[in-house]
Amino acid sequence: MDLNDLKDLITLQGKAFDGVKAKLDGIDAAIAAERKEREELEAKMNRVGMFGGNGSLPGLPGSKRSAGLVAEHKALDTFIRTGDETELKTLRAGSDPDGGYTVLPNFSAGMTQRLFDISPMRRLARFETIGAGDSFEEIDDRGEAGATWVSESEGRPATTTPQIGKWRIPAHEIYSLQPVTQRLLDDTSRDLGAWIETKISDKFGRSEGSSFVNADGAGKPRGFLSYPTTEEKDFVRAAGKLQFVKSGAAAGFATSAAADALKSLMWSLRAPYRAGAVWMMNSNTASIVDKFKDGQGNYIWRDGMTAGAPPSLLGYAVEINEDMPDVAANAFPIAFGNFPLSYCIVEKPGIKMLRDPYTSKPNVLFYGYRRVGGGVTNDDALKLLKIAE
Repeated sequence: MDLNDLKDLITLQGKAFDGVKAKLDGIDAAIAAERKEREELEAKMNRVGMFGGNGSLPGLPGSKRSAGLVAEHKALDTFIRTGDETELKTLRAGSDPDGGYTVLPNFSAGMTQRLFDISPMRRLARFETIGAGDSFEEIDDRGEAGATWVSESEGRPATTTPQIGKWRIPAHEIYSLQPVTQRLLDDTSRDLGAWIETKISDKFGRSEGSSFVNADGAGKPRGFLSYPTTEEKDFVRAAGKLQFVKSGAAAGFATSAAADALKSLMWSLRAPYRAGAVWMMNSNTASIVDKFKDGQGNYIWRDGMTAGAPPSLLGYAVEINEDMPDVAANAFPIAFGNFPLSYCIVEKPGIKMLRDPYTSKPNVLFYGYRRVGGGVTNDDALKLLKIAE
């Protein structure tokens, strides 16, 4: 090895030594930093007011620290100094002073909500959307032309001329006004405004569904159960009245052949309307009807054959509507009809929503409204069952 090679080797060894020294210096600095951090933490824990470094509880002069606080202080101190978790494990989540304060709840991002019954009326009935104007009108063709048989030489006097009418459904207004403080909107972790708007929309839908069955039409849609009723058949009764069939008992159904009333109701709806007809009743009534049997002892109620399919009664689908009344004297708990032909819902599109932060400070007013109406358009296409003898 010549002199140059020796110099190069010495240079390489020097560089290697510098690298090792730098790493050792770094380790020493890390140890020093950890020691300083531990000493600062110990100093903070020993200050008066945190764990009571002077032996007194904060706010209670002269009183001694509880055994729980002493144990917690000792456990934390041992863990910091030695890393031994033996004493630390004696701390309990069930006791706040023994470490429970450090256990925080896991707050769900979801929300448990009550589920409400949804009316099937919007799905079943005829639906019309209007733009300009405050109502929907349509020509009502209920008359027929007169015709008679004559002989070859017999005179031909004029026959009766068909008459036409018109029905009208106005769009009524439903609204909701919800005040919420601005501070709550600022501080809450939820989008409270969107939640309120969703609740308003949901309430509108359920209120409308109920009105399509029971409302009297005064400033609101007219429900089909609010129309006058009679036992008179089609082509005999006056326009605007619904035909009913009696159940056979004053407060319920006949004790024998209870299903006969349902069969009579079904056949009271003439053949042109039976295609597409459905039964409508609430769950309480359904629980009575699904026990009815025919003369051979067979149930006339049939459950749906597939998931989500409605049950059937005498071959026609059953729609559950909780807005229908229960079985009681003089009530109309069951309807059978072709709803697209018998009932029409009219709506001006959408729900109008307004956030008003100015009118009622410090509240923000969430105001929403919708225009909707409804009414019977063909009384031949809908029949009712009345609880009566």
